[in-house]
Amino acid sequence: MPLRQLIRLSVAELAVPSPSVLAEAERVENSIAEHHRLAARVSAFGAIEQRQAEGASKRGGFRAAAWNAERLKFHAASVAMLTEVDADVIFLTEADLGMARSGNRHTTAELAEALGMGYAYGVEFLELGLGDAREEAECAGRTNAVGFHGNALLSRMKLADPFLVRLDDGAIWFLGAEKGQRRLGWRMAIGGRIETSGGPVLVVSVHLESKTDPADRAAQVKRLLGHLETLSAGMPVVIGGDFNTKPLFCEDTGWFDDPSALEPLFSLMGEAGFEWRTANRPEITTRTRPDGDPKPPHKRLDWLFVRGLAAAHPATVAAVDAEGKAISDHDLVVADFGR
Repeated sequence: MPLRQLIRLSVAELAVPSPSVLAEAERVENSIAEHHRLAARVSAFGAIEQRQAEGASKRGGFRAAAWNAERLKFHAASVAMLTEVDADVIFLTEADLGMARSGNRHTTAELAEALGMGYAYGVEFLELGLGDAREEAECAGRTNAVGFHGNALLSRMKLADPFLVRLDDGAIWFLGAEKGQRRLGWRMAIGGRIETSGGPVLVVSVHLESKTDPADRAAQVKRLLGHLETLSAGMPVVIGGDFNTKPLFCEDTGWFDDPSALEPLFSLMGEAGFEWRTANRPEITTRTRPDGDPKPPHKRLDWLFVRGLAAAHPATVAAVDAEGKAISDHDLVVADFGR
């Protein structure tokens, strides 16, 4: 059966996966067929959890921020940082739902409530363990209440017509399980339409694969752009997220104006009418955690792209708490958008 790339079903709450799926995953071989068979039994892969904000359409321009929150473990510090940023739309990646490593919380729902925002949340992976090697050690003896890891859109404005696009064919974290962190799932983007006083705008949160190469990331972007041509219906579009553009190091920012030689996805974005130079600064966006990882050289992984609107005041915001300790291995990128 062909992979269903586009998901449009929204629900009030995602269904918890059956324990039998987790138990069976322990026994089966690492194959694409087994991955797809087990994933088909997880209904949450085919739905988007949505809760609306109370806000009306935004007058004038709006501020958007993209942040890979690395599990979103630090609720209070995350709320404090994002309150200061004061974004109207947040492109959120790597947010846990019912993972022991983040306190078995629904991190996106709690964050949205604290910020007075609505959200659309989609599952990228069902974690079959407690996380990476570091998290397995830290959480030894504990159990995931749900096991979801995903991406979200948070918005102060009402979010209409949410959608989810699967960006790859899945199974990469299942087939490579001998290296740790076994997962069911696919990389994905989640989007929807917001209403501004200047008209509707399509907003999309993206997370590209980390265990791959520039050509494959370009293929994921090509798939996304193919769907956006229909979904945008002539609307302006703002895209943000973690594009895992690993060749873009901090030692030299000469790549900023034209990084396509290192990451061909920029050629695809440019050909599709998207601009990044006015929406970003040529700065790194990764940082070292208190445990010493990830180590330098740091990279520019996180981006904002815009088509049909003007971008201004781009900034990179340190993802640290009040004591200066990292709350994610990614900093946040932010810019203002308007006519």
